Amino acid sequence: MDPSKEIILYHYSFSPYARRIVWYLNLRRIPYKQCIQPPTMPRPDISAIGTAYRRIPLLSIGRDIYLDTRLILHKLTLLYPPSPTHPSPDHKTIQKLLEHYTIDAGMFNRASALIPSNTPLLLDPKFTSDREDYSGRSWSKENVERARPEALVEVKGMFEFFEGSVLGDGRVWVLGGEEGEGPGLVDVEAVWLFSWLKGLKGALPPEYISAQQFPKTFKWIERFDGVVLAAMKRNGPAQKISGAEALNAVGSGEWAEEEASVDEMDPSGLRKGEVIELWPIDSGFSRRDRGRLVGLSTSEVVIEGRTEDGKEVRIHAPRHGFRVRRPKESEKL
Repeated sequence: MDPSKEIILYHYSFSPYARRIVWYLNLRRIPYKQCIQPPTMPRPDISAIGTAYRRIPLLSIGRDIYLDTRLILHKLTLLYPPSPTHPSPDHKTIQKLLEHYTIDAGMFNRASALIPSNTPLLLDPKFTSDREDYSGRSWSKENVERARPEALVEVKGMFEFFEGSVLGDGRVWVLGGEEGEGPGLVDVEAVWLFSWLKGLKGALPPEYISAQQFPKTFKWIERFDGVVLAAMKRNGPAQKISGAEALNAVGSGEWAEEEASVDEMDPSGLRKGEVIELWPIDSGFSRRDRGRLVGLSTSEVVIEGRTEDGKEVRIHAPRHGFRVRRPKESEKL
């Protein structure tokens, strides 16, 4: 691995979104370092590398910073194509459909509504206040308990769909294959919510959702968790680095990819070099990144940023799920 383009994952251990990236990196044997973050704001290590983004995880490769797990996974696939060193048995069409099902169709929101209201984190005013800023909704005990019955119905429907349709013929992995072949990105996209809920004490009432009712699905979850655990043991723990070390690595790194172009036919009318703002529209929308436009396509927006010590970086975000706008005239740099 080129030390000038080393991968740094900013995350905290119990983030279900971050687990998708940790799993993928380990299954594909892609080395990385990790900069552990607090579960609530502020996160000075992240603001130091030039972004106001508040969601976890975030990944840097050299001086390129990637937001949103959907874009992170896409970039890792492009920058580390399948090879004997980085194996990757995948099917992009089904992977994209599962990505939309778990994230855009709202299944994660339903799953997160199953966090028991007596979970210590939900009794911490700092955590609930932070998540209210993140989500734009109340995280009071009353609201959490009110949302739970409807969420349980939706999640059970998800188990029924996988038990009867996706895994109904007894296949080992979502795309079939033999157990020894191992899972691919399709399984990562499909299993992460199931695995998270299975490991979240009190989330799934056993009389309503259990291995007895959904044996194929629970065996698939256990099989996937076992393969990931074996991969992590084989690869060894990722090195933990401090925020200062991560900042130095980003600032002294090289570009992970060539500078993108701006589509002049884009309906936004934005042009290369303009100052723009970008932010996610489904959660974490209270914080915006601002910088000069570097790249713009139907799939990605890239802006110029600066680390706290003045080094130039590029901040990449997916076009889907993000808003890209010119700032108000009075707010221009």
